[in-house]
Amino acid sequence: MTDWQELESKYYMQVVVRTPVTLVKGEGARVWDDKGKEYLDFVAGWAVNSLGHSHPVVAEAVAEQARTLVQTSNQYYTIPQVQLAELLVKNSCMDRVFICNSGLEANEGAVKLARRYGHIKLKGAYEVITTINSFHGRSLAMTAATGQDKFHTPYIPLPVGFMSSVKYNDIEAIKAATTDKTCAIMLEPVQGEGGVNVPDDDYLKKVREWCDSKGILLILDEIQTGIGRLGALWGYQLYGIEPDIMTLAKGLGSGIPIGALLAKESASVFAPGDHGSTFGGNPVTSAAACAVLEYVIKNDIHGNVKKVGQYLMEGLQKLKKKYSFITEVRGRGFLVAIEFDNDIAQDVLMACLEKGLLVNKLKPGAIRLIPPLIVGNKEIDLAIGVLDDVFSGFVK
Repeated sequence: MTDWQELESKYYMQVVVRTPVTLVKGEGARVWDDKGKEYLDFVAGWAVNSLGHSHPVVAEAVAEQARTLVQTSNQYYTIPQVQLAELLVKNSCMDRVFICNSGLEANEGAVKLARRYGHIKLKGAYEVITTINSFHGRSLAMTAATGQDKFHTPYIPLPVGFMSSVKYNDIEAIKAATTDKTCAIMLEPVQGEGGVNVPDDDYLKKVREWCDSKGILLILDEIQTGIGRLGALWGYQLYGIEPDIMTLAKGLGSGIPIGALLAKESASVFAPGDHGSTFGGNPVTSAAACAVLEYVIKNDIHGNVKKVGQYLMEGLQKLKKKYSFITEVRGRGFLVAIEFDNDIAQDVLMACLEKGLLVNKLKPGAIRLIPPLIVGNKEIDLAIGVLDDVFSGFVK
């Protein structure tokens, strides 16, 4: 254990099982630890560093805005906030935007907006249907919304108003859970933290049709899937639908903390005083997000993800054929999981770390690859090579 890690164990709340490496520098898809060792980063801040580490457009946007105006509160108009809202609306199917600080806050706002809609238009309906293996955040309310019992048990009793035990990728389960108390259905286009679970191509379309037939809202949690990670700017575009409400965070700021709640005009029922944030839409974070989103759009970064993501999947499928203990490779774009037939994920992670590749332990029997959106075939080849080398050590 290094001096920094000892200090962390003494002073920091022990809420994360950390990988034993202290990172001090990053550039593009690579990071360096405090001893100078270089790593290829296929974790990217948990799908956050969309443009990689220390991208010039982000650094320059932050520096310029920090020298100009850092914070005012939302009592006043600020230019970067409005610019970001316009950029998001003009490049999505949405009409209104509220900028916040994180994905958690975006999801809290989405549920709050849906409940307001239910009170106004659905005779007081307030329940939100979510699904098994979903993940929507770590506040008490979003813990209740998350469909994983392991997050629920330590915090019972949880806030009411969530049906979180509904099977994912099952329209009949959605229909059976819907009552006159239902105001919205909240789904991830692809479940990220819950296992990189990819639905059938027509699942979201069927849910959209069901919501329309019942007059309830469809919320898409695109915190992990938005900003190009699946190979399209927004995940909903891959499934031929439009949500009523969408939440964003992670890749929107490429490392700068920011979240966004977006809604169709018909669902945008907040009135002045109904919602707010001290730091939400801060000039610095908004300027950074503007720079990121403009760069992604102008340089077709999501097109790169679609193309290179296919190359990644082909390489991983070859490894699956080679190693019998790999039971499944699944995902879309740069959100991919490798499942094993036993609980070797931590050992795989540590072996990859030793060989200079950062991967994410998704669960005891699976790892996740969520690289920066700017990686190309060269980085994929390097990662596949490390994985191949690592997996060879598990052959009995």
